[in-house]
Amino acid sequence: MTTDSTMTTNLPIPPGEYLEEVIESLGMSKGELAKRMGRPAAKLSAIFGGDKAITPDTALQLERVTGVPSHIWTGLETEYRLAQAKQRAEERASQCAQETHLVTRFCYRDLANMKLVPIYSRAVDKVKALQEFFGVMSLEQVLEMPRYRVAHRHGKGAPKGRSPEAVAAWLRVGERAAMQTDCPAYDKSRLRGCLDDLRTMTRDKAQDFSDALKYALAERGVVLVYCRHFPNTKAQGATFFLGDEKAVLMLTARYRWADIFWFTLFHELGHILLHNPKDVILEDFTEDAREIEADEFARDTLIPPDEWDTFIEEESFRPASIVRFARQIGIAPGIVVGRLQHEGWIDRGDGNDLREQYVIQ
Repeated sequence: MTTDSTMTTNLPIPPGEYLEEVIESLGMSKGELAKRMGRPAAKLSAIFGGDKAITPDTALQLERVTGVPSHIWTGLETEYRLAQAKQRAEERASQCAQETHLVTRFCYRDLANMKLVPIYSRAVDKVKALQEFFGVMSLEQVLEMPRYRVAHRHGKGAPKGRSPEAVAAWLRVGERAAMQTDCPAYDKSRLRGCLDDLRTMTRDKAQDFSDALKYALAERGVVLVYCRHFPNTKAQGATFFLGDEKAVLMLTARYRWADIFWFTLFHELGHILLHNPKDVILEDFTEDAREIEADEFARDTLIPPDEWDTFIEEESFRPASIVRFARQIGIAPGIVVGRLQHEGWIDRGDGNDLREQYVIQ
């Protein structure tokens, strides 16, 4: 039996179905076909089911045994695989169309402005870009990933209006940056040993300490990622580990005040040093015991408790006294002002001329 016409279809029909028709017309069983071709019957079964492709060698054998030209078999195989690819493309396009409502939630515009995803106009293309950014086949899978489950955590002290999708996008920025950063394995003792050096950086301008701070932490196995604040993340910092040997510390100068930046940095270092490295910890859950511990760590590391108590007992909070005390303990005066304001020793706004503001990109 011979034919010169190819069979084309939009449905993925395996060439094996046509092969069954051919051997039936020849009065040949599948077992006989296998013997004539010198092939194991199991391998031919995979061809009949479309699980194994008809190669040029197989096409030539089929031509000899069935009389159907080899180019018919290879053409059928090509059409089948093309139809499968088209079907997958159509299924993906349909799935992406159903996820276009998530584009804004996952902060596509912010990611595009940071050049982390391409700039597209079509919503479906934006969905595909976000899927690639997160490394998932569907955006519905993102919040199921362990790294981003923290975005769903709610409790007393949790900020209202926080978007799980925005938090996931923000955390993914840090995750990808950390993946691309080489550093030694995390060393807890070395990190503790550099805290005093980090405190001295509080007296520097942002442009002077930014790279030095990153380097100092990277040498101890901590990747510091500065990432701008995304709408509705409502977070100043976060920590998590990539594997067992790389800690990630994310910061954003959300409030611009230098003293808040440094307090947050030491707060996050407290999480890294004190808490389970398998946890993803997002700040702002003030009733969480870990948050309280991290606050205490940051407070007492920046300003030793005994020194603070002595300073408070003097009850002299004039600018000159604040500057003198800050110089004595080796930190920026703004950190002292920020704590005085926070604890109510001075009014909000008092001493702000001693506080700096940072713009960190």
